[in-house]
This record gives sequence, C-alpha cells and structure tokens, in this order.
Amino acid sequence: MFIGFLTAPLRNWSFRKIVDWASANGFKGLEVLVSPKVKHIDVNKVLSGGAGEVKRLFSGKELKITSLAFYSMGILKDKTEQEFLSKVIDAASILDIEVVCTLAGGPAEGKDKKQTLKEDFPKVFWPLVDKAREHGLKIALENWYATNLQGLDHFQIAFKEIPDKTLGLNFDPSHLFWQQIDYIEAVHRFGDRIHHTHAKDAEILSFKLREVGVLGRGWWRYRIPGWGQINWRAYITALMEIGYNYVLSIEHEDPFFGSEDGLIKGGKYLRELIGA
Repeated sequence: MFIGFLTAPLRNWSFRKIVDWASANGFKGLEVLVSPKVKHIDVNKVLSGGAGEVKRLFSGKELKITSLAFYSMGILKDKTEQEFLSKVIDAASILDIEVVCTLAGGPAEGKDKKQTLKEDFPKVFWPLVDKAREHGLKIALENWYATNLQGLDHFQIAFKEIPDKTLGLNFDPSHLFWQQIDYIEAVHRFGDRIHHTHAKDAEILSFKLREVGVLGRGWWRYRIPGWGQINWRAYITALMEIGYNYVLSIEHEDPFFGSEDGLIKGGKYLRELIGA
C-alpha cells in the first residue's frame, strides 16, 4: 500500500504545482478531481492528443495518478454527466490509469435508494461498466452516505444488479463509522469489490450526541487520519487480509487544518503505520 490524496482541497492550484508539491512531500498517488469545471486534468484536451503533456509532469517522480475522480449526485438523471463520465473512462485509458472514481447518484424522484438501485442504477452503469472493462479499467463508487450506497444493504443490491467486478468501491470507512456500521466487517464482506480507498477519519462528539440525538446535527465530523476514532491499524490490517495493495487516498475535509498542513499530517500518520 502507499499514500496519496484527493486533489480537491488544492483545486485552485495548477496541476503542475500539485504534482511537484505531492512528490516533494512524499506522496505516491494522486486521485485527480475532474469535472467540466475543475480542470486539474482537462479530459477533452487529453482526448484530443494532450496526454503526453500530463505524463511528462510525472517523469522522474515516484508518483502516479491512482484515479480520475468525477463525483456527481446527479449522475443517474443527467445525460450530460453520463457522457462526461464516459469521456473520463476514455481519458483514464489513454493516461494508463487503473481506476475511475465516481458516485452512485441519489434516489430517483418518487423512489427510495433501494428501488433506485434496482431500476435506475443498472440502466446508467451497465454501459459504463462494459466500456471500462473493454479498456481494462475499474469503476469505484465512493460510499458517501448521501448517495444510494448508504449502508451495506445498498452495497449488496448494487452488486447483485451489476455482478461484474469491474464495478466496485472507493471504500471510505468514515461514512460507515459515524452511522455505526461495522467498517471492518464491510471490508471482509466486499473485499473483492474494493478498487480504491479513501483515508478519511471521523469522530463522534458524545456530549453533543447526548444533547441532540442521532437525528440532530453537529454530533459527528470528519477529520484527517489519526485525529478521529477510526481504528487505522485494524482497517489497514483488514485491507491486507483481503489482498488490497493500492492507494490510501487522503480525502481532507478536516475543519481544523489547512489544505497543505492537513495532507502532510495525515500522510505522516499513515506512512508510520504502513512503514512507507
């Protein structure tokens, strides 16, 4: 395993600056945020012959792109976004990237998450999965609680509807932790579907929870690795047990640290655990 990070906190930097900074600070992987608006990597430019310019930035560096990441809640209903995600798959193939990260979208109008996963989700994602397989890539869905992959029952339905293991998870333990879902059990149950991982911590504020209850707000928050309550030793061990040997990608949403400081602190903590 090795340490990387999602580029979102550095969205105002040039991609060259991100690459140089990541390399200088000991990171080995970049989960690069892409969208029609965020152009750390311009997907259309890559598709029109600009891949070489991106690849040259990594020359002589022990750093790689672990994923192109397009995160959109509207993916199931917006054909423009579906077409863009298809382009992202093409661009990842040209850039020799193994994984494309995205979301499973939100519930369709008038439906709950389970019904959406059974009816709408396969219609949109089967063609994308077929395309990714043809390119030798994998699609990894982040299990953000707001999407259709809230709990393990939702995971089960999604993978029953699309049994092709080209489709899997960008597994984020923090979203399960605060919901009191066993994230270690989830690693073992869905290990063959974990294609990428988010290293994001979380903490539950018990004093606040006792005041507002689980339906209230402000009783949990995201942290950088090591500053919350995720058992990282147990989590990393579980990943080793299922044979995962790819990136721990820090998703920095900690309100107490700036972008650079948080990534550096999170990277240092995780490197000490994996001995890298």
